[in-house]
Amino acid sequence: MRQCSTRSLLTSLAPAAAFSVLLLSGLLFSGPADAQQPPPTGEKSHEPEMASRGQRGLVRQIKYGDWKKVCFKTPGSGMVCRSSISGTFDTGQSAVRADLIEREGESKSRLQLLLPVGLYLPAGVKLTVDQGKTYQLPYIWCMTNTCIASNPTDPQLVSDMEKGAKLSLEVVDSSVQSVTTEIPLNQFATVRKGAPAQTFQQNVDE
Repeated sequence: MRQCSTRSLLTSLAPAAAFSVLLLSGLLFSGPADAQQPPPTGEKSHEPEMASRGQRGLVRQIKYGDWKKVCFKTPGSGMVCRSSISGTFDTGQSAVRADLIEREGESKSRLQLLLPVGLYLPAGVKLTVDQGKTYQLPYIWCMTNTCIASNPTDPQLVSDMEKGAKLSLEVVDSSVQSVTTEIPLNQFATVRKGAPAQTFQQNVDE
């Protein structure tokens, strides 16, 4: 698997690219797409795990906002809701976004991460709630300024997130060094189970 680019972890996410991912969220639940996806988060892969050459601290700190839930109604299909949190650098540029995507009436969900380009893609993303079990999320798509890691979510991970204090994301950069950031979870359960902050009606022209 090739890298998206040789730019560092500090490359920001373009807002237009983030909006494009929002449009893709509905595709993440289609049957054929699910059949082609990697194993659910937390399931062991048969591929060898790539170890990083060391740990590197963030050069610039990431500030996280509040969790927010938005929903999308499309005629003829169940409502899709997205519980999200975004992290920005001190300049206001986007750094990380995490989305838990769920369709009304379905028990399955999908965790989606929007990350900068320039990361070592075969390593994927390691997720840990507090000091608990480690889950693995593979990269599935890269655009000009954004790479997306996503997979069907292990129900235990969602449960851990609802009870936990922080979600640790560990990625490997282009120099094969691991970098970690921590997402706060204190609002996650309340936001996920609560009413959406916004609901959008999506009309599909025939």
